[in-house]
Amino acid sequence: MGMGIRELMAKRAAEEIEFGNIVNVGYGIGQKVINYVPKDKLVFFHSESGVLGMGPAAEKGHEDPDIIDSGIVPITLMPGASFSDSPDAFGLIRSGKIDVTVLGTLEVSEKGDLANWSIPGVFVPGMGGAMELAQNVKKVVVVTTHVTKKGEPKLRRECRFPLTVKECVSVVITDFCVIYIENGRFVLKELFEGHTVEEVISTTDAEIIVDKNIKIIKSEQ
Repeated sequence: MGMGIRELMAKRAAEEIEFGNIVNVGYGIGQKVINYVPKDKLVFFHSESGVLGMGPAAEKGHEDPDIIDSGIVPITLMPGASFSDSPDAFGLIRSGKIDVTVLGTLEVSEKGDLANWSIPGVFVPGMGGAMELAQNVKKVVVVTTHVTKKGEPKLRRECRFPLTVKECVSVVITDFCVIYIENGRFVLKELFEGHTVEEVISTTDAEIIVDKNIKIIKSEQ
């Protein structure tokens, strides 16, 4: 049986991480990325809660309520993990020490603008660390559905919602495809099996440049 799309997205996001990187992951799909980094690839996962060296989520029955990530999910620790208070954890972010962050979003513009913290007229619990991360991390990878529950494009010429940070996104991994932002344009590089170029174009509110060597990502058997 093939791998589910959320797992495929997390696995693909893990490929954007290089050996030795310090990586901060957001809620949801981002948290799954930890599971797909090869064991021989040294990577340090960071949380605003004050952990550097996070491992995968703790198995049921083995949770420690004092060892959690920023989403209050019980986690495990890698050998050599360290702890700090929240101000020092944010200090790592603000000082530019984090190499990659994997975030969710509401919208992304073709210039790489990120809008993931507020919808006018709708209550949201807060921005979390999104503004700090998007502003200061070297590489921002976004994981998201390609369209909203109403079928509206999330990838747009210009964002409709308040911006988190301008021109910060490098890669967008949706449940349809993988798109890089190059010179202020969306460039379609990869498709998940079962989706087409025409589908991506018709559900994106901006021009799409299609890479001539486009790759198909197949669900693992």
